[in-house]
Amino acid sequence: MDQVQRLGRALMLPIAVLPVAGLLLRLGQPDLFDIAFVAAAGGAIFDQLGMLFAIGIAVGLARENHGAAGLAGFVAFVVATKGAEAVLHVPEAAKQIHDVSVPIGIFAGVVSGWLYNRYQGVKLPDYLAFFSGRRFVPIVAGVAGLALAIVFGLGYPAVAKGMNALSTAVVQSGSVGLFVYGVLNRVLIVTGLHHILNNLAWFIVGDFQGATGDLNRFFKGDPSAGVFMSRFFPVMMFGLPAACLAMYRSALPERRRAAGGLLFSMALTSFLTGVTEPIEFAFMFLAPALYVLHAVLTGAAMVIMAAIGCHLGFGFSAGLFDYALNFGKATHPLYLLPVGAIYFVVYYFAFRWAIVRFNLATPGRAPEEAAAAAGPAGDASRAEGFIDALGGAANLVEVEACTTRLRLVLADRGKVDARKLSALGSRGAIDVGASGMQVVVGPIADQVASEIRAVLSVPGGRPAPSDSASRLAPRASPSPSPSAPPLPDAHALVDALGGASNVAGIDVAAGRVLVTVRERDRVNVKPLRALLERGAAVASKSSVHLLHPDSQRLASHLRAALG
Repeated sequence: MDQVQRLGRALMLPIAVLPVAGLLLRLGQPDLFDIAFVAAAGGAIFDQLGMLFAIGIAVGLARENHGAAGLAGFVAFVVATKGAEAVLHVPEAAKQIHDVSVPIGIFAGVVSGWLYNRYQGVKLPDYLAFFSGRRFVPIVAGVAGLALAIVFGLGYPAVAKGMNALSTAVVQSGSVGLFVYGVLNRVLIVTGLHHILNNLAWFIVGDFQGATGDLNRFFKGDPSAGVFMSRFFPVMMFGLPAACLAMYRSALPERRRAAGGLLFSMALTSFLTGVTEPIEFAFMFLAPALYVLHAVLTGAAMVIMAAIGCHLGFGFSAGLFDYALNFGKATHPLYLLPVGAIYFVVYYFAFRWAIVRFNLATPGRAPEEAAAAAGPAGDASRAEGFIDALGGAANLVEVEACTTRLRLVLADRGKVDARKLSALGSRGAIDVGASGMQVVVGPIADQVASEIRAVLSVPGGRPAPSDSASRLAPRASPSPSPSAPPLPDAHALVDALGGASNVAGIDVAAGRVLVTVRERDRVNVKPLRALLERGAAVASKSSVHLLHPDSQRLASHLRAALG
């Protein structure tokens, strides 16, 4: 499950490019500004969706999100597509392989991301040392691309037949299929797997002049496209903002003003951009039955919009911006307004009744909590607040983000303080696997993750020494308390770091030792993580973080081993 969720997160990187593609393509159309080269620029991105997925997924899956994985994804994709064309060996091979370029790109990206994580530290004999480490990854990705070329070249008839069968099944399923898709889309949002479901509908199902998927076909001008996107608009532009109004009206009078700021910002975000998770997590766990109703109404919106022939599309999500921008390409776009008005009324009264009837602790009704101690304003202050709420720096093994969530790997989930997270603006947290956690913070998720990583990478409480000799000098080790955490074998740590000659410097931060290395390829990551109870993280090509609750002791221990 954790690996599937990692794929869902990785898919968001190439998808993040599509809004600018849709914007350029739409603005360049004759009915708007009629600028051919702008439209061509946007169309070029849609024409290369397979390559976009290959590069983006590879980078998203790779540790450190390293660009070498993206290069490997590109190599695997190009080798696979061109090789498949040669294997297929028919007059229209290029067009036929282009029709399945998105599945090829997804496979190429997944394989390349895995190969990067597997071989980015590989060591070759001295006479081949130039090709060691990350340089080896694009090479082996090219070999993997050959395997994909054979699979898709020889298997093209089966792949094309499978895609056509899927498209036909979805179309023939009619209202039932649309309803199930809509319900599952909201149900799976808890796990983040809705991204995979969306990618199937938006980029695989259907074909129009070589363009596959509901989203791509919509921008190519397919009048039947948009059925998998239209249903979002009544819910995101009208339904969920009405739910926010119901929560505001249900807030305690003395706390309504404070709750109003939060609820208004969430409602406006949903209405304008179609980002809804902050609202959904405000009631998902408080009132599961209400969330089930929300999922059912989402499925019903699919059926209603298809039944009345209202086909809408978006480059990012179902908000006002996309609705207005793509108004001219939509089919019966004004039909949204009466449907949206009905959804506004239904959501408002359903939520208002449920909140009051069952006394749900929605924003403004939760028991009063002590205010969090105010800290200095700024990015570092926010990041430090999250680090503290998540159990401290030593508890954070991996920090990543998708559109609206921090995606974390923790040493001990029991150390997370849910009340502090809530005070920082979190709308909920989900446990994933044995040590993972997703924290919903809204569209600022990637920014918050970057701030946290920046704080974790800064040595704590002292300026960096001016030369490596002083940084490596042994220091007196503090006397450990009887309950002090055990230290690993320092000489084994040095060996895993590539030997003493590879260690350029040692710094200390909260919960981690920051080791500067001369050559990243000499670091043996697996043994390094095995030596430390809380693991290790490769922060950059020259920095390795050793996670330990007593980082000062570990640093002294390591310096002593270095002599």
